[in-house]
Amino acid sequence: MTEREKWEAGLWYDANYTPALCAEREKAEELYTEFNQTRPSEKAKRAELLRQLLPHMEEHVVILPHLYVDYGYHCFIGAGTYINHGAYLMDCAKITLGRHCFIGPNCGMYTAIHPMLPEERNSGLETTAPITLGDNVWLGGDVTILPGVTIGSNTVIGAGSVVTKDIPSGVVAVGNPCKELRPITEKDSIRYQK
Repeated sequence: MTEREKWEAGLWYDANYTPALCAEREKAEELYTEFNQTRPSEKAKRAELLRQLLPHMEEHVVILPHLYVDYGYHCFIGAGTYINHGAYLMDCAKITLGRHCFIGPNCGMYTAIHPMLPEERNSGLETTAPITLGDNVWLGGDVTILPGVTIGSNTVIGAGSVVTKDIPSGVVAVGNPCKELRPITEKDSIRYQK
């Protein structure tokens, strides 16, 4: 079995020392480095680089530099999503962002899982687990999402939270580890703010 076949089967695989995988990550790095160095006025160039880097990105997505990915092609980004500065989408496994998600600055979504024992970890082995955000999810700044997490639609994750487990739809969740605080209700409408 090749390392790619192990990876695709959800097994432990050599992520760090397999030339073909290293080459794919380098190709992504070339694209995001070029994107990150564009000027704000270079909108057409930015759009073309993002189309190459993120082939599964829908229409009307806004992504601000700096952006970092491992491969790019494992990112599925829904229409109308906004990704603020400094995002790292470690897409060793599939990362799905629903439609109209707001991703705050410096958010990280990490799908790689490394061995606990140092000698195994130092050998370059890893496995992965996907991350999924439903529609209309808002992540505050500096949110970290760990492998295998699903966040339901219409949920708000407070700034600085570390999301280690699934979070249901329609709630506010905060903390490290992130926990559901309360449901979002009609009382959260701006009509009720003073």
